[in-house]
Amino acid sequence: MGKRTKVVGIAGRFGPRYGATLRKRWKQIMEARYAEHTCPQCGIKGYVKRISVGLWKCEKCGAIFAGAAYVPVSGLNKAWSAKPQRR
Repeated sequence: MGKRTKVVGIAGRFGPRYGATLRKRWKQIMEARYAEHTCPQCGIKGYVKRISVGLWKCEKCGAIFAGAAYVPVSGLNKAWSAKPQRR
């Protein structure tokens, strides 16, 4: 048997409901949310999980940091690094 949701991916569970545009938008957000993210403290990829809306935790080093709702790096914390700059 082949994959049944090759084009629609994670949004395949909605079937024909809610319209194509909303399903595509939801798919894009959810794929970004569940993608492997890099920890700003230790730099290891794949251990960052979302605790709640805007709070992220690295399972490897235990760092908890603020980010956007669906991705750990938003527009503001791209400009200012979470790591303290050493002199």
